[in-house]
Amino acid sequence: MGKYFGTDGIRGIANKDLTPELAFKVGRAGAYILSKGKKGKILVGKDTRASGDMLESALIAGITSMGLDAVSLGIIPTPAVAYLTRKYDALAGVVISASHNPGEYNGIKFFNNKGLKLADEVEEDIESVIENIENLELRPIGREVGRLYKEENGSKDYKEFLKSTIDIDLKGIKIAMDCGHGALYKIGPEIIRELNGEVVVVNDNPNGMNINDKCGSTNPEIIQKLVIDEKADMGISFDGDGDRIIAVDNKGKLVDGDHILAICATHLKDNGKLKNNTVVGTIMTNMGLDIYLKEKDMNIVKTTVGDRYVLEEMLKSDYVIGGEQSGHIIFLDYNTTGDGLATGLHLLEVMKSTRKTMAELNSLMTDYPQVLVNAKVKNEFKYKYLENEEIKLEIEKIEKMFHGQGRVVIRPSGTEPLVRVMIEGKCQEEITKIAEDLAKFIEERIGI
Repeated sequence: MGKYFGTDGIRGIANKDLTPELAFKVGRAGAYILSKGKKGKILVGKDTRASGDMLESALIAGITSMGLDAVSLGIIPTPAVAYLTRKYDALAGVVISASHNPGEYNGIKFFNNKGLKLADEVEEDIESVIENIENLELRPIGREVGRLYKEENGSKDYKEFLKSTIDIDLKGIKIAMDCGHGALYKIGPEIIRELNGEVVVVNDNPNGMNINDKCGSTNPEIIQKLVIDEKADMGISFDGDGDRIIAVDNKGKLVDGDHILAICATHLKDNGKLKNNTVVGTIMTNMGLDIYLKEKDMNIVKTTVGDRYVLEEMLKSDYVIGGEQSGHIIFLDYNTTGDGLATGLHLLEVMKSTRKTMAELNSLMTDYPQVLVNAKVKNEFKYKYLENEEIKLEIEKIEKMFHGQGRVVIRPSGTEPLVRVMIEGKCQEEITKIAEDLAKFIEERIGI
């Protein structure tokens, strides 16, 4: 983890941690590293946060000061920027968003010219330039200064792209949608209507601060209730920047990322499109998915938590579907990042194609109970917990006790002085006690 870049770009409270001064430096440094000396343009999109205008202005000033043009896409979801960066032949794309965080936060994340999130070493290069920005003497003048352009067709081009990836008419289908007052507040309902579906929408009136405020994918009880009240065939709930989804079946039960992978991987396999017969998950993927895929003669490969690592594995080994329990699902045949709206459309396509209800599809796999408990630790120890021999032996003892019917996953928080303890097994009561005891055990040895 660098000084500025975290697990998903630069993030913090806008105008306090993430200041316009920093955004200007990020614009200059990012333009310098990602352009590799070429002339061209960088796309800039944002979500609905009030601070987006401030940070966009500063970021664009940095980009144009390096002699590159900036193209403002306005309010648009993260996956749209990834796609449009490729379509418009841009040098890079930038998203100003803090995803699922509250309205006072904001962030900056980059895509390279192929629409891919930056490798760690590229982020490190940008950080190095930011730290030594006064030494970056490149200052084009006159006609060489970059210009700002506004692209009015970005949302339309993105919608047309999404429609090209599926073959469905949603006539007779009713969809409930929670836009979380985020970047999909317009595009989401529009595309359902354009596909002849009926859509009932909530939280589609952003005011600059209400993004993710007791709504959206981190508050799924809203979409669950809406599905039941409206007797909808399916519910879709987005996060602030639209790169992930929590779905709900027609009985109001959650369809998380693991279940989405089960549903969509099965459909791909049945249609001869599951390349290398493999799904990519993470260490947090529920064991129920492992068991289901094995029963259906499909393989699963697991990465560390983070959709960027899922994508890296997919690119390295030529897989076409992967994702996280949290709802980041990547369909690599179509896009290079998680896409909440695309995932919702693919689920609807499976539902229409199989003529099954979403509840029937949601029952393909059975979840193993999971418990997550945070251990408060000294920040300097959160990446070194396994260097403590007592902790290491305790984890090994618990794993042996499960006899393959459960597991222990320990991982450091990317942003807080915490070690997250996840225990999975057949008995909820048993694993809850094990998780709590192990978290306490860790705190007693490397705690605050």
